[in-house]
Amino acid sequence: MRPYRSMLFVPGHKETWADKAIASGADAIILDLEDSVPSADKKDARSTVVNTIARLHNQGIRADVWVRPNSRDTGLMGADLEAVVVPGVSGLLLPKTFDANEIVQIEAVVSHLEETRDLPAGEIGFLLSLETASSMANCESMAAAAPRVAGLLGATGPNADVGRELGFEFTPEGLETLYLRSRIVLASRANGLHHPVGGVWQDIADLDGFRTFAEDNRRLGYRGIALIHPSHVALANEVFTPSPEKVEFYRRMVQAFRDAEAQGHGAVDFEGQHIDLAHAKTAEGVIALAAAVAQV
Repeated sequence: MRPYRSMLFVPGHKETWADKAIASGADAIILDLEDSVPSADKKDARSTVVNTIARLHNQGIRADVWVRPNSRDTGLMGADLEAVVVPGVSGLLLPKTFDANEIVQIEAVVSHLEETRDLPAGEIGFLLSLETASSMANCESMAAAAPRVAGLLGATGPNADVGRELGFEFTPEGLETLYLRSRIVLASRANGLHHPVGGVWQDIADLDGFRTFAEDNRRLGYRGIALIHPSHVALANEVFTPSPEKVEFYRRMVQAFRDAEAQGHGAVDFEGQHIDLAHAKTAEGVIALAAAVAQV
């Protein structure tokens, strides 16, 4: 999965809202068929989402387009997948997942649809939204369940599904979810998924709180965040983009190590720090991340 700094939810039945989401500068938009769509509008929302996908695909927009179908336990996912596995869809955000077996079953359906519609095999990725106690307990095996699993989403906002499932009380400091969020990062990285996504900040007007929340997740290892409002996009992109100063610092570090290496040294004093190959590799990773987000 590309390193999305910002993934913005768009209610699937609100067709014009997709244009506002694109204009916000989000790296990816998530056309939602699940929680933001009233039950009475679910069927019509599918058609709206398909039309939106086609229109944006034809326009060649910069942002990637994802879709959140309804969860399997609603009985609506099959029809959702039948509708939205079409050209222009980068991936599916799978909500309220439970275990690896469920991911394998959904993967089989999507593979069948790709094959019968002459779509590139395996191109549609999965982002697994871990909102159930079972998914949190099984996140390691779920991350490895299918090649198209591109990332894990650690949803830890207040008063939502995961909080109800696990019984914790959300705080901005996040100590009640630190173990969960850390485990998701570990499960991601252990399975080669280098861009775990955090979420969700629900106090739309509290931008200072959102910045702190996003920065805390970045420090923990998250590389982007799911958003519910366009006003958070610019701040998310800023938080999850390595600053020019940081990139330049790491470029100097890499150069200092390479110069020392050329002289037969395995370590060097760099601006007061003892660095070796491990530090140079870390620096190269930050430089590569900055280059990657610049291309999103």
